Order: sequence, then C-alpha cells, then structure tokens
Amino acid sequence: MKRGSLNGAGIGLRIPHVQQILAADESDIPWFEVLADNWLVEGGLNKQMLEAIAERYPLVLHSVGLSLGGLPAIDLDYLAQIRALKEATGALWYSEHASFSGNAGRKVPDLLPLPYTEEAVKHLSRRIIQVQEFMGERILLENVSTYVSCQFNELTEGEFLAAVAKEADCYLLLDINNAYVTAKNFNQDMQAFMEAIPVERVKQIHLAGFHDKGDFLLDAHNHPVDKEVWQEFEHFIAKNGAIPSMIEWDNDLPPLERLLAERNIAAAILQAADDNRLSSESQSGSRRKAEGDRGVGQCV
Repeated sequence: MKRGSLNGAGIGLRIPHVQQILAADESDIPWFEVLADNWLVEGGLNKQMLEAIAERYPLVLHSVGLSLGGLPAIDLDYLAQIRALKEATGALWYSEHASFSGNAGRKVPDLLPLPYTEEAVKHLSRRIIQVQEFMGERILLENVSTYVSCQFNELTEGEFLAAVAKEADCYLLLDINNAYVTAKNFNQDMQAFMEAIPVERVKQIHLAGFHDKGDFLLDAHNHPVDKEVWQEFEHFIAKNGAIPSMIEWDNDLPPLERLLAERNIAAAILQAADDNRLSSESQSGSRRKAEGDRGVGQCV
C-alpha cells in the first residue's frame, strides 16, 4: 500500500475508471478518494482492483452510510468494515457527513441536515467522539447540501460546524459545492458560511457539479463544477493556502479524460497558491537578509 502525504488535486475513484487507471504506466493523479460503500464486499474483482490502486496511489476513505447525526446507536459492525478497509488500503483518513439518514428503523437514501442547535452540537459531538475512539484517530466531518431547514435553528450552519469540530476535536471536509447549493437554495450569505469555518481544521475540500432544477439547485454530482463554485474555491485557496482538494462525479459519469480536465483546473489553482506562498516567503527572506546586512536594529 502507498501512504505518503496528500497534496494537490485528486478525484473520486469510480469502478468504470479503474482498469484504465491501472493500465496507465503513470498518472498525473496524485491521490484518490474511495467511497467506502462501493467497496465493502468480501473478495472478488472489486477488492483486487482496489488493492492494486492502493499499491500505487495514496487513498482517503469517505462514506455515506453511518448516519452520524442520527438517534439509533452507531452501527459498529459497519464501522468495523470501514476500519478494516482503511487498514487494508492504507488510507490516510476517513470522512463522514454532518447528517442523518433515518430514524426508528426507517432509512432514507439521502443525507438529511441536522437542526443547528446547541443540543445537536452536543449530540453530534458525542457520536463523533465515539467513532474516533473506535477508529483510533480523528475523522473528517463534511457539510451537506440542504433543501429543508429547521425552524428552531439557533446557529448558522458555519457556526454549527465550527462548534462541533471544537467540541469533538475532529477535522472538517469542506464541500464548497454543497455550501453553494445550500446558500442558493435558501438565499443565504455564502461568504458568511466560509468565514465561519475554522480553516485550521479543514484537511480536505470537495468540488462537484450541481443540477439546476429551476426552483432549486440539486447536488447531483452529474455536471462539471460551476464557474461560481470555482470562484469560491479560488478565493478560499488564495486566502488560506493550498489544501488537498478533489472532484466528485458520481452520476452520468464522464470518460476519465473529462474528469481529469476538471481535476487539472483545481490543480492549477492549488499550484498558484503554492507559488504565491513560496514567492512571499522568498521576498520576506530577502528583506530580512537585506535588513541584517544593513545592521537594522543594531546600536550605534
């Protein structure tokens, strides 16, 4: 398995692309995110392909099946499968969503938003702590796209995520497309959300495309990243520096080459941030040297 560190722009690993990726002698893709729910099978070709990918590329795990914010007890059998997959692939970290997916024995195939209240902060934080103790490490918590809101909200979404990250001492996965979809659906201030996010806890960024349904935006992961989402991403990276980022594309899956074209846009934005940082550090170092040569600060 290949561990290493995570840098630059990756993509979500999808089964139709695996053979093409493995057939390439080398790839510009520095890392992949694995949607764990697609690979939780015993043996078979899928597991063999994933092991082959893990030998060549750093991986991270992502899942949608934990219902992290729900009321029923955490499904430890499911979580054990996640942990085993992480150990088998050498994945660097595991992420889940700030959401729930049903109650009282009934599940829905969606990621439902939580109420943004102090009570929900405590509830979600306790469950994250339980998961982190089981996994033996911090996890990443992702913001979800929303289409309904709770009338009893006491906090904004950004304030809620910041409070949970502090209470549970977890990391964040910032999905900029999800944030944009939510902001547009509820006519909210996108910048207020972004500014509320504690940047020091953001270890990964998601980028994806939405489907404009006319009355609302649907986080469908079936289109290229929207130009306004790119602008939000570029602004965030320019301000805060390069953070590992990836393209999610799940429905109406395009050829790998089209997906890589999206990845290359993200990679260029991240590289520009790195170049600006190095340039600033170089200029700062040159100024300090020049001031030292002039004896600045010395008594005369």
